[in-house]
Amino acid sequence: MTQEENAIIEFEHASKVYSGRGKKQTRAVDDVSLTIREGDIYGIIGYSGAGKSTLVRMINALEKPTSGTVTVMGQQVSSMSESKLRPVRQKIGMIFQSFNLFSTKTVAQNVAYPLQLDHWRKDYQDKRVKELLEFVGLAEHANKYPAQLSGGQKQRVGIARALATNPKILLADEATSALDPETTTEVLDLLKKINEQLGVTIVLITHQMNVVQQIAHHVAVMSAGRIVEQGTVYRIFAAPREDVTKRFIATAISGLPDEARVAKMHEDWPGRLVTVIVRQHDITDPVTNTRINASGQNISELISKHQIDSNLVFGGIDTVQGVAIGAITYSFDGADGEVDDFLDELARNSDIVDFGTAKNPVDYNEAVEHAGIASPVELTEEDGAARDEQAEQVEQVDDVVTMTPREVGVDGTENTEEK
Repeated sequence: MTQEENAIIEFEHASKVYSGRGKKQTRAVDDVSLTIREGDIYGIIGYSGAGKSTLVRMINALEKPTSGTVTVMGQQVSSMSESKLRPVRQKIGMIFQSFNLFSTKTVAQNVAYPLQLDHWRKDYQDKRVKELLEFVGLAEHANKYPAQLSGGQKQRVGIARALATNPKILLADEATSALDPETTTEVLDLLKKINEQLGVTIVLITHQMNVVQQIAHHVAVMSAGRIVEQGTVYRIFAAPREDVTKRFIATAISGLPDEARVAKMHEDWPGRLVTVIVRQHDITDPVTNTRINASGQNISELISKHQIDSNLVFGGIDTVQGVAIGAITYSFDGADGEVDDFLDELARNSDIVDFGTAKNPVDYNEAVEHAGIASPVELTEEDGAARDEQAEQVEQVDDVVTMTPREVGVDGTENTEEK
């Protein structure tokens, strides 16, 4: 396989099989092919046991694939000896959920540790540690010990230490899982700063979709050792294909009301309950050569055109990579036939779910199935240029809908306390 342009990490049909008692085998990673480009923030998400941590440990060759290859910075690390791996690992930093700090060392000493292993001169060590602690906002805590720090501060120490030798790649394995939401946001902002100001490629391993939503550019979803879906974060959020992906999305973003919510809304609102899916842009998938159209962009215009009475009763809008996405449920009322005409025209350019009225409700599952949300259409040759451009970037714009509802060791090995 020829290395893709700007690729900094490439998996080609990589698998990892562990042998157990007897002939029992566990396939932790199963035939994974994945490319991560230089300068990206790439999220790898999956439930516990999906294989994501094993996958990331292949990047710095702490795990070697049973079959397939792993190429990092142009070198096939999956076949390199330990002695040849050392200079490669110096360019890969790693941060951990449990921080992996030496409790008997100060903050400054923890950050200096990889520099000592790399035999930096003491004055250079001191200068580098000072720079890093200022960068992560811990300059005033240099002489404190880990026990004197909060969880967020400990993780900042871990990040500073991971940056000590000027890595090109930063691996973050569940780095925010032990933190509260506010501190998580602060740490993610720091990682984004590292990516933007230092140009470091970041690989996020997580089971939290909101972490991916906040800072990642691309994401791969893992299940049972395989990558079941991958693409830009906006594409995955706006039009997830796999059930496991849909479950993750549901934890991070506003979506359809559930069946119980619809039943309650029918009790409160006599009009036609309709959920309008909001996707601010078309989504193209170069792998399947399909496009999923934008949705919910002309609803205000059509409400005015058809003189429909509308009440916004449920929903919300989030942003992914600066682009609006979500779902809004309305109660529509109008003259005989006018609501039908309005919905017919709305459905030409938007995904809608029609739950009917309180007097004539539509079965929930039937309504959702009939809606065919995010159904792809085949691209024509004329769509090619637009598809290629959109695959590389997503326009950064503000939300278009304003709504007011009523109601370890530095190289990844385990740290041990100095005796």
